[in-house]
Amino acid sequence: MIKKTIAAALCAFAASTLPAQAADKVTLMLNWYVYGEHAPFYYGKQKGFYEAEGIDLEIQEGRGSAVTTQLVASKGVTFGYVDVPTMMKAAMKGAPVTSPGVLLQTSPMSAMGFTDKNIRKPEDIKGKIVAMTPGDSMSQIWPLFLKKTGLKERDFEVVSGDAQTKLNAVINGQADLLLGYVMDQSMKIKDATGKSVTPVRFADYGVNMVSSGIIANTATLKDNPDMVRRFMAATTKAVEEASKAPKDAAAAILAVNPKGGKPDTLQEGFELTIPLYHTKETEAMRPFQVTDANMKETVDLLVEYGGLDAAAKENPKRFYTREFLPPDPAAKGLDTAAK
Repeated sequence: MIKKTIAAALCAFAASTLPAQAADKVTLMLNWYVYGEHAPFYYGKQKGFYEAEGIDLEIQEGRGSAVTTQLVASKGVTFGYVDVPTMMKAAMKGAPVTSPGVLLQTSPMSAMGFTDKNIRKPEDIKGKIVAMTPGDSMSQIWPLFLKKTGLKERDFEVVSGDAQTKLNAVINGQADLLLGYVMDQSMKIKDATGKSVTPVRFADYGVNMVSSGIIANTATLKDNPDMVRRFMAATTKAVEEASKAPKDAAAAILAVNPKGGKPDTLQEGFELTIPLYHTKETEAMRPFQVTDANMKETVDLLVEYGGLDAAAKENPKRFYTREFLPPDPAAKGLDTAAK
């Protein structure tokens, strides 16, 4: 009896001294310098959601969706958070990338100006000066917005420049409005001036397409599916919980990046992002449960207006999968449809 007790004690001691299984080191690169849209990732890390799934997460700021996509394609980073249409274009050129989770299912593209200019609907754009960046995603979709709203190019003037020039044009009064993302450029203008900005959202006028999402190398999905599932489970929870606590989620950014923005506009930018997580078809579902119809429409619009190779229409499902998402009873039937 004594020998058995000693043996059991030795086994227990040995088990207690064995090192815990190391967490998977995972790098997530964002689409750009941090702003309110990115709050869930920082909040999820702060709250231990990734750690609980065996993920040792490093978050890196990006320098544009195209650059982040290239790094994911070369396995320089594990995951990216990028503009999904940008990823689609790279995939059509041979980049081994796809999305295991499309987060923004409603487009943030907007025409926006200072609230005191009373530009609240497409009709109000007539006679105004619009700042845009030639060749960027918003300027490519702009003709579709004009078509949907009945506006003509003769109805307004255009000034062109890069992203910062576009912002400066509105800030300095050289333009009445610019093309930008509702939770990004609007907050930059507010930070610079202290003045409120009102967006005219493309999505409110029938421009239905997805925006940002998680991307991964196709080899990562094939070779390490368990890690991808755990990462997507943690990210799904991070999005859900951050949406319930936007102030705390915004503060999580500043906890690790004190120069990442101003608390109020980070929070406001994140709050403007939350409604973009769903469409009417997915509003009862967990985040990332994008529909096949939404993705197909996005591909069709990008082929017609956004420079996407027409061959993309042959198989829209090459650009996304729901296989790695956590269970969602409300999405029954969706997950098998995209595999």
